Amino acid sequence: MISKVIVLLPCAFFLGSVPWGVILTRLFSGVDIRKVGSRNIGAYNVYRVAGKKLGVITLFGDLLKGAIPVLAAVHWLEISGWKGELSVGLVALSAFSGHLFPLFLGFKGGKGVATAAGCFLVISPLVFLVCVLVYVLVLCSSGISSAGSLSAAAVLPGAIWLATHSVPITGCAFVMALLIFARHAENMKRLLRGREL
Repeated sequence: MISKVIVLLPCAFFLGSVPWGVILTRLFSGVDIRKVGSRNIGAYNVYRVAGKKLGVITLFGDLLKGAIPVLAAVHWLEISGWKGELSVGLVALSAFSGHLFPLFLGFKGGKGVATAAGCFLVISPLVFLVCVLVYVLVLCSSGISSAGSLSAAAVLPGAIWLATHSVPITGCAFVMALLIFARHAENMKRLLRGREL
């Protein structure tokens, strides 16, 4: 079982490193998404810079980067109890870290929201839906995507604890939420100044 985890962790990181936003915008719009808009490689910046279609495709690509490794862990590892939960959590964190620190972009990646969402879509579809609802409600009321992302990240650890009562999975959610907040440091400064778009 340990050997399977050892195989899955680098595979998850490798898959998480695939920069769909960069690939798609270079292929179909001729721009480097890292140099325009918010300079983030995520779906929302792709949407604003290159249009709805590429934004949606990027979103699904980043979701799948989280969902596929976690789905593989759930069905392939066959580990029960806290060891299984810890293994799934580590695989999720590995995929998430791949997006934040991608091999193919000099370890300078995105903010991880969609990839984290993909991980928890598999772990708990109910929590995924709760976080999406929080994101949409905040986005619709404020018009600011980063506010929605931060709100969803803030809700994630508590929601996953209520849904699973798993210490390893909740710990995974907490670490992801902290990293999402860290990646949104500049956004938070602009939000406090009322300058975030």
